[in-house]
Amino acid sequence: MKLFAILIATFCLAASAFGVSSSTVANVQKSVARNPALVSPLRKRAAVSSPLFRDPLVTRGGAVPGWQAYLDALDKNPLTAKAFTSLVGWALGDALAQILLVKGPFDWTRWVSFSAFGFLYHGPSGHYFYNWLDSKIKGTDPKSVFIKVAIDQIFWCPIFMTVFFTYLGLVRGDSFAVIADKIKSDLFEACKTSWKTWPLIHAINFSFIPSNLRLFYINTVQIAFNIFLSIIGSKK
Repeated sequence: MKLFAILIATFCLAASAFGVSSSTVANVQKSVARNPALVSPLRKRAAVSSPLFRDPLVTRGGAVPGWQAYLDALDKNPLTAKAFTSLVGWALGDALAQILLVKGPFDWTRWVSFSAFGFLYHGPSGHYFYNWLDSKIKGTDPKSVFIKVAIDQIFWCPIFMTVFFTYLGLVRGDSFAVIADKIKSDLFEACKTSWKTWPLIHAINFSFIPSNLRLFYINTVQIAFNIFLSIIGSKK
């Protein structure tokens, strides 16, 4: 129960960061009250006929409450929004790894460490890296997509994995010699698994996903990959 309480609190915190608040809802209601034309007939009919839609005077983002608020947060505070996105992705990935695959009591220290890594490094670094990559290589033609995937997997992947193992070692209090041994023994294995998984995923990413949603897409897919990372990262 504690796990689910913390996960719920994490999602609530992320929602707060994305700008969903009672005052926001109140402002939407006032605007619609002054101008009923703001609510389309389609939204009104959908709210009545489909359980996917909530009150059209309150819901932001259509059938996905909070989605428009998240998009607004990506526009106004992209670094914070992406950091919280990665926090949720990494928290879920490690929680699922521990619950489904690891026997024994839940390791809260490990869970917090992985969640913090998503928030402190994965989200912010992904924000800057993918923005830089999109600015340098424009377009969604096959050549551009291939170059982006190659840069991501040949250069960014080893850098990311090295930072990942270093971070976990420092959190555990390991010496730099122990961290170096961990990187030597597990870096190539981690990269090989990435090379088997991510080229196709990133081909879709760079071909069809808008730049501001890359981290959301990556974290959605990466929950499964984070299960692997949490296991290999916690291995002695």
